[in-house]
Amino acid sequence: MGDERFADDYRRKRPPGAHSEVVTGPVSDWATDFSHLDPEWAADPYPIQDELRQRCPVAHTERFGGAWLPTRYEDVAAVAYDTDTFTSRAIVMSNFRPSPDLAPIGPTPPISSDPPFHHDARKLLLPAFTRSAVARLEDATRAYCHTLIDEFEGRGDVDAARDYAQHIPVRVIADMLGFPPEDGPRFREFVETVLEGVNLPPAERLAKMDKLFDYLLQQIHDHLENPRDDLTTYLLNAELYGSKLAPAHVSGTMALLLIAGIDTTWSAIGASLWHLAGTPRDRERLVAEPSLIPTAVEEFLRAYAPVTMARLVREDTRWRGVDLRADDWVLLSFPAANRDPAQFDRADEVVIDREVNRHAAFGLGIHRCVGSHLARMEMRVALEVWLERVPSFELADPAAVTWSGGQVRGPRTLPVRIG
Repeated sequence: MGDERFADDYRRKRPPGAHSEVVTGPVSDWATDFSHLDPEWAADPYPIQDELRQRCPVAHTERFGGAWLPTRYEDVAAVAYDTDTFTSRAIVMSNFRPSPDLAPIGPTPPISSDPPFHHDARKLLLPAFTRSAVARLEDATRAYCHTLIDEFEGRGDVDAARDYAQHIPVRVIADMLGFPPEDGPRFREFVETVLEGVNLPPAERLAKMDKLFDYLLQQIHDHLENPRDDLTTYLLNAELYGSKLAPAHVSGTMALLLIAGIDTTWSAIGASLWHLAGTPRDRERLVAEPSLIPTAVEEFLRAYAPVTMARLVREDTRWRGVDLRADDWVLLSFPAANRDPAQFDRADEVVIDREVNRHAAFGLGIHRCVGSHLARMEMRVALEVWLERVPSFELADPAAVTWSGGQVRGPRTLPVRIG
């Protein structure tokens, strides 16, 4: 069985884009030279964001060919809702800007799509991510979490990120897409390429991206030959405007689900465990009151929101007192928005029983995360199982915790002492 849509190596027919000079080195001034790849930002961005919000609410840098960083909730929201001024054709800030010819579909629909196409592309995915669809995945997710903790037997120290948090969304997304679960290590490589390799030389970054799409093409051909009840087969059979999806649409959406569905969630789970390992009173309360875990999940999402999205400016414009140039980047820092004291009481504190919590961890506007129900389920189940099985744990060495840089922030290593 085959499909002529996938007969050619269509990935190499990329519309031309624009490259900018790669700028490295430490940040000289966060207001005029920021970099979300700087080790200081990865280690603890919140004091930087707080200082910028007071001194320069819309920071600027000439890195990445020119970029802006709003830090107030109202400014982040304004960008997110303004699809006329800002395009989503590229949502990972790097030294490469894809051609405007990619709009309105973009390379990874629907997150890279602009209206009106975005609405229809997003609608295709909704059935797979409803509350009821996600609920059907909970038992298997819970069982897998128990399996991971079974491996802790006899150990006094474990890495809560590498041994636990980072496995859970890999398994869930692999099952949903119908990918071999043993390919998990490859998924980690793809995540690092897309989200952390943004300062690589363009040729090297594109070569690494090709590895991702080579893998996806293999999975597509396997599903064409062996259709099954999973999300990949669904995308291959889906129709839009009376025709099956274009090959680049299928592979781009698969790339989105694979990358965004993994790193964002493992980062959120890991950050939650990091907080609990270092905050005994919150850990003890959740152990004693497991019914509070869903509320705590929302607060962990607010306080440690993992995701920052990017937009490109469509044309020269004056905005919030600054002059934006066409194709300047704008970073939507949902973590900074979530800690804006103008929006949240005790914004810099983690309040696990916070009752009113309209956080922006899943984004704002038309691109709000389609997988929010799935991420919440994975976080809740991961914490429920961990606290049930490992009620007492602490950071083995706070200095040994490492955090990812780039637009998705979460602990990459999280050594904890259990017992």
